[in-house]
Amino acid sequence: MTTPTHAQLLLPLIARLSFRLGQFKLSSGGTSDYYIDCRTTTLHAEGGRLTGHAVLELLEAHGVDAEAVGGLTMGADPIVSNVATASAWRALSNPGAPLLNGFLVRKAEKAHGTGRRIEGFCREGARVVIVDDVCTTGASTINAIEAAREAGMTVAAVVCLVEREEANGRPAVEAAAAGAPFLCLFTANDVRAEKLRQQEAG
Repeated sequence: MTTPTHAQLLLPLIARLSFRLGQFKLSSGGTSDYYIDCRTTTLHAEGGRLTGHAVLELLEAHGVDAEAVGGLTMGADPIVSNVATASAWRALSNPGAPLLNGFLVRKAEKAHGTGRRIEGFCREGARVVIVDDVCTTGASTINAIEAAREAGMTVAAVVCLVEREEANGRPAVEAAAAGAPFLCLFTANDVRAEKLRQQEAG
């Protein structure tokens, strides 16, 4: 029997913990017959562990080489931490495995202290991966892409856990990524199908 991937184990958790059917107003101003909040999964002990390894597997599958992973606070925060930790765990059993450090992008520069917008890893010329939990319009993802580039870093790839497949979301992110691949672990339809399967199974 084949061992399931981390993504295959993560999908049922996202469907159970993060996905709700109903009528909801979105932050983009639109409405939807479902709501997804990935933070209830990425902040879950097992969900966080699976998220970190699933993102690493996705990057490996697409041959993405990077030094760090980061994104806009706060949807990206647990993803960044989990991916960085997963890379350290992998390096223990495979000393050649790359370590991915983490950074967080503030929504606005601090008005005190150093006034930095990026916390954590920040090195000019470094190749980095931008992560986000859910991509709807892509605004938060684009915000993080722009901040990383303004800091002199190169965006090697963009990853979201769940893509809502809205008409303008992916094209907007792909345009901002300027040639860097935009990858997602799941689509909203993947999560919906798993949710319905769970409901039918009782």
